Amino acid sequence: MTFFNASKPVIRSKQEHLDVQDLEGLLRLHWQIGNFTLFSGFYTRIDQTFLLWGLVTAGIFFTAQFFPISWTFQAILWSTLTLIGTAGMAVLTLFWVRVERVSWILYSWAILMITGLVLTDCSIFAGWGGVLLHLCDLWLGLSAIGYFCTGVGLRSRTFVLIGLTHLFSIPLLTFVAPWQYLTTGIIMAGCLLLLSELQWDMRGPIDNSLLSEEQKQFNRIQQQMRQITATLGK
Repeated sequence: MTFFNASKPVIRSKQEHLDVQDLEGLLRLHWQIGNFTLFSGFYTRIDQTFLLWGLVTAGIFFTAQFFPISWTFQAILWSTLTLIGTAGMAVLTLFWVRVERVSWILYSWAILMITGLVLTDCSIFAGWGGVLLHLCDLWLGLSAIGYFCTGVGLRSRTFVLIGLTHLFSIPLLTFVAPWQYLTTGIIMAGCLLLLSELQWDMRGPIDNSLLSEEQKQFNRIQQQMRQITATLGK
């Protein structure tokens, strides 16, 4: 038995038959003018977390690239947005990670984000010039570690590949030095947006005592429906 489930594509369109933990806090959007649909989609709380971090990341790095404001103000802005993102991530994902028995992934991401925040603030307020010159490298590296942890915890090739994308982007920053903040923002926010809009691979479902027998049976039925849909789609 392989560690990753090679029978599932690395990434595909979102699955319609969701488990209980995915239906919790599900957000459905449908924008329509007359008979013309502008947008229709749904976002689980995990998807919402990706969107939240995408907005936070874009706000941080695009501000650093395009707005000539002081580093002190940016440190305050970055700290505020990072803390908001970390708190939002905890609120949105807590039930899901507990059901999937991967709470350690949530804790790992929180530790990585707080570590990055502390190092960033120290580089600005304490004058750590070496760190200040490599903030983009720092955040790409921390994100890569987070994605690797997620990939291992969920047995997902998607997250491992995105971690590699972040990691291999670090040496490329030297070629786009004047635009490194923009480049970093595009890579980080772009990957988060991709994860929120598509279905990524992961290990099979597991039973958890947090769910009632009715909820477990519901998840089994949803799993069967997903298998039938996947078979018909081949």
